[in-house]
Amino acid sequence: MAAPLVRAAMRPVCGRQLSTAVSLCRRAAPLGPLPNDQFQGKDLDSLKKYRSFKKYYKQADVESKKTFWWRTYRQFLQKDDSIEKVDIGIPYLSPSTTERQKARTQMMKANHSNAELERASRHRTLQVPLDEVRAEWERTCGPIHIQGVAEHYGVYTDLFGEATFVPRVSLRIQYNTGEDMVMPIYYGNVVTPSETTLAPDVMFEAEEGTLWTLLLTNPDGHLRETDSEYVHWLVGNIPGNQVLSGDEVCHYFPTFPAKGTGYHRHIFILFKQEEHIDFREELRPNPCHSLKMRTFKTFDFYRKYEDKMTPAGLAFFQCKWDDSVTNVFHHLLNMKEPIFEHQFPPVYHPPQVKFPHGQPLRYLDRYRDSNELTYGIY
Repeated sequence: MAAPLVRAAMRPVCGRQLSTAVSLCRRAAPLGPLPNDQFQGKDLDSLKKYRSFKKYYKQADVESKKTFWWRTYRQFLQKDDSIEKVDIGIPYLSPSTTERQKARTQMMKANHSNAELERASRHRTLQVPLDEVRAEWERTCGPIHIQGVAEHYGVYTDLFGEATFVPRVSLRIQYNTGEDMVMPIYYGNVVTPSETTLAPDVMFEAEEGTLWTLLLTNPDGHLRETDSEYVHWLVGNIPGNQVLSGDEVCHYFPTFPAKGTGYHRHIFILFKQEEHIDFREELRPNPCHSLKMRTFKTFDFYRKYEDKMTPAGLAFFQCKWDDSVTNVFHHLLNMKEPIFEHQFPPVYHPPQVKFPHGQPLRYLDRYRDSNELTYGIY
C-alpha cells in the first residue's frame, strides 16, 4: 500500500520532480527569533548607545523579565520544583503585613521619643535585651527561618518525603556537660558525641492538659540500610511540657557516628497529640542496646499515627566521631567498631627527566624510595 503512495507523491507537478524528502516531510514553523537575532548583519556603530549605566541597567531589567521560547542556562541548572509539598504542620493564620508595619512604626516612634534611650545611646551604655529580641523573633518570622534552614539541610526530605511543616512551637534543648556548663541545641550547630552522653533537658511552652510526643532520630548513621534511621529517644504522651512524666517508648541512647562517615544530623521532632495514644507496638525494652531494634523510619511512624498527632517543633544538631564513640560500640553495643576509610589513588608524577630545567631543588624527592631521606613534602 505504501509503494503506490510514494510513486504518486513523486509524480511531476507543473514540470518539476518532487523528491521523497520534500513530499513526505514538512518543515515545522520556527518557534521564534533566536537570541540577539536583531543584531545580525548590523554595524555596531549603528546600534543604540547607553550614555549611563542607569539606563543600561533599566533596559536590561526589562529584557530579563520577558518570557522567551528557549530555556536559559539558569533554567537548565535549577531543579524542577513542580511538585508542591504538602504542609502537615499546625495551621497558622499570620497577621497582615499592614498591621505588622503599623505596630513597628508605632514602636519606632515611641523609641525615638524616649529620652532615656537617647541618653543611653549617646553615652554608649544602651543594652539590648537579647531575650526579648529572641522572643519577638520566635513569635514573628522565626518559624519561617527555621523551616528554611531545615530545608537547606534536607531534614524534611529525608524524614517526611514530599511533606513539610512550619515549626510553630519553639524547642529549647541543652545538654548538661558538667561543671555548670551546658551545650545548647539550635538548628545545625556542631556538638561532640562526648557531650551527648546523658539525655538533654527539653523545654517548650505548652498549655495545661495537652499531650505531646518527642522524637530524636539520626537519618545518617544506619550501618546497613541507607533509607533507615536509628531512633535515639522516643517519649510519648507527655503531659504539658513535663518530658520526664511521659511514657518512655525508647530510652535515650548517646550518639555514635562511625569513624570516617563525617557529620551526622540528629533531629528532634515534637508532635502535638490530639488524644492519648497507645504506643505498645513501638515499645522497646529498657535498656535497648540492639541496633536492629533501634532501626526506625520517621515517615512510617508518622503515617501510622497521622490522625492523632501533628508535627509542631523542630531542632537538630550535627556531630562527628570522637573517642567516646569507641566506648559506645565496645561497652554498650558490644560490637567491633566499624571504621570507614577512603582509598585515595596514588599521586601521579610525570616521567622523570634526566636533566630537569626550571624545576625546584626538591624535584628528585618525587621519585625517591620511601626509605630514602627526603627534605620536605613536594
